[in-house]
Amino acid sequence: MRIIIKHETTYTYGDPVRSAVQLLRLTPRSARSQFVRRWRVEVDADAKLERDEDAYGNITHLAFIEGPLQSLKILVEGEIDTHDTSGFVQESVERLSERMFLRETALTRPTMAIKALARDAVASEGGDQLAGLHRINASLNTNMVFQVGATTATTTAGDAFAAATGVCQDFAHIFVAAARSLGIPARYVSGYYLLVERDDQEAGHAWAEAYLPGLGWVAFDPANGVCATERHVRVAVGGDSNEAAPIRGARTGGQMETLSVAISVAQGRTIVDGPKSMSQSQQQ
Repeated sequence: MRIIIKHETTYTYGDPVRSAVQLLRLTPRSARSQFVRRWRVEVDADAKLERDEDAYGNITHLAFIEGPLQSLKILVEGEIDTHDTSGFVQESVERLSERMFLRETALTRPTMAIKALARDAVASEGGDQLAGLHRINASLNTNMVFQVGATTATTTAGDAFAAATGVCQDFAHIFVAAARSLGIPARYVSGYYLLVERDDQEAGHAWAEAYLPGLGWVAFDPANGVCATERHVRVAVGGDSNEAAPIRGARTGGQMETLSVAISVAQGRTIVDGPKSMSQSQQQ
C-alpha cells in the first residue's frame, strides 16, 4: 500500500520569539514493513537544521531558529510503501538491549488495577504470554472509551485506565505498563495511521511494541484492537510518549503561544512495481 503523508505544525505567538530550538522526531526509517520513497522536512524560518539520531535509533532533526518571528510552521511530507508483516517488527534499527524497555517511567507506572489486568489476561490463556498480550490489546479496545480531550499529555497510564477513557497515547501507555508488569519488555511507538473514513486528522497515532523471546518485537495497537498492519507508518520509539514525541522544544520570548496541527494521511495510487531494495543510507 502506498501512503501519502502531510503533517503541518504551526505556532503563533502574541510576542515575537527571539530564538528557538526544536527537536523533531518526524522522519520514518525504511524497514521490512515500510519503504520510504521520499520524505522532506521544512521549517519556514531562518533556521539551521541538523539531522542526527537519538539513543533509540530514531531519526531526529535539531532546528536552531533565529527570530524575531510571530509564527513558525514545521512541515513534513512524503510517500511510504507499506507491507503487512502481521505485527512483527523486522529490520528495525535497535541501538539498545530489549531489557532497557523493562524500566518504568512516570507515565507508564503500573497500578494494581493494571497489574491485575495483565495477570488475569495471561492466566486466562494458560500462561501463554503472546496470547495474553493479544487479550490485553483486545480488552483495552473493548473497555476503554476513545475520547479526544479527556486526557492531557501528562495523564498517566494509571489515571487513564481508572477513568476508562483516553486517546491512542493513553491506550499505548496502559498496554506498555501492563506488559512490563509481566516482565515483558515493551515500548511506546509514535507514527501515523491510515483511516478508512477520512484523510484529515488532528494528531498522529500511537501504539506499542512488546518483545518476546523467539519472536522479537511485536506491534500491538490497542486503540484499534489490532496488531500493526499496512495502515501503520512507524516513526519513533521510546519508553513513553515523552521519549518518542514528534516535536519538543524551547524558546526565548514568544508569550501567549497557540498551536495548530493539520495532518493528512491518504492512500496513494495502486503499486504495480515490485518490492524496492533499500539503499545503505535508507537502512541506517
